[in-house]
Amino acid sequence: MTNIRIDIVSDTVCPWCYVGKKRMESAIAQWTSTHPSDTFTTTWYPFYLDPTAPIPGEDKQQRYERKFGAARTTMMQQRLAAIGDAEGIAFKFGGRTGNTRNSHRLVQLGKTKGPDRQTRVIEELFAAYFENEQDVSDVGVLQKAGEKAGLGAEEVKEWLASDKGGKEVDEEVERAQRRFISGVPHFTINGKYELGGAQEAEAFLEAFEKVKGE
Repeated sequence: MTNIRIDIVSDTVCPWCYVGKKRMESAIAQWTSTHPSDTFTTTWYPFYLDPTAPIPGEDKQQRYERKFGAARTTMMQQRLAAIGDAEGIAFKFGGRTGNTRNSHRLVQLGKTKGPDRQTRVIEELFAAYFENEQDVSDVGVLQKAGEKAGLGAEEVKEWLASDKGGKEVDEEVERAQRRFISGVPHFTINGKYELGGAQEAEAFLEAFEKVKGE
């Protein structure tokens, strides 16, 4: 039996992180179908695509068009929609976007409950932002996401009202920067095999083979 550890550096408003998660999960499903005794442990780490993003968030479409221009924004969204269809993601592009630090604090709360709960928090945040056009800088949105992920309502409320997890989030972001991680998603498998970007499942399978061969 082999335990394969995957550390993922991600931001909660990064569409390619959602795509990368789906492709990683596809690779894990393929691998476990032929290696049923192997296990996987995933741990999520934060990244700020834009540490200056506001709270509350601003109109997502306006922000993208200001940053990329209207024509490029349309092209990017069309491409994402097509890729999302292939990966089982119903990307929508309305709503608001803002600072992600508090969403990462919520992920940090999930982390204290174990890797499975942390992943559930990630899933709820991705679904809220990308498929339901919700603003993950909004405390009410974060509260609902935490509860849907199985966290206790009062614990989530208290956690979000404080700055719990904030120190850990900031330190982990700085650690990623010291490792010269400048884009996300970024995957590190068993501490040595690194994959940058939302690579296809085959890239993960190649890394799993290397781990298995050690």
